[in-house]
Amino acid sequence: MLDIIISIFLILGAGFALVGSIGLVRLPDFYTRLHGPTKATTLGLGALLIASMVYFSSRGEVSLHELLVTLFLFMTAPVSAHLLAKAALHLRVRSEVDLPEDDVKKP
Repeated sequence: MLDIIISIFLILGAGFALVGSIGLVRLPDFYTRLHGPTKATTLGLGALLIASMVYFSSRGEVSLHELLVTLFLFMTAPVSAHLLAKAALHLRVRSEVDLPEDDVKKP
């Protein structure tokens, strides 16, 4: 049963990491590319680290390294994405995505 739980977390983590990596390559501009590594890849790496924690705790070894890496990742990824987005806005990096008609300000 433990092997199934670990396998599920590994597959889930690899899937999220793959989707995040594809999003980083395929999305059209800087702002939309921020979503790939900060959301999907963060969840993917979190699931992989949870699988590692479950595996090593089942062997009787208590390893807090994975827990610390997970906490550090979940705290720093959103902050770094926010700072990158603010820097891009400050530098007036243009978006290539067209806004819907309802969101466009009329003069």
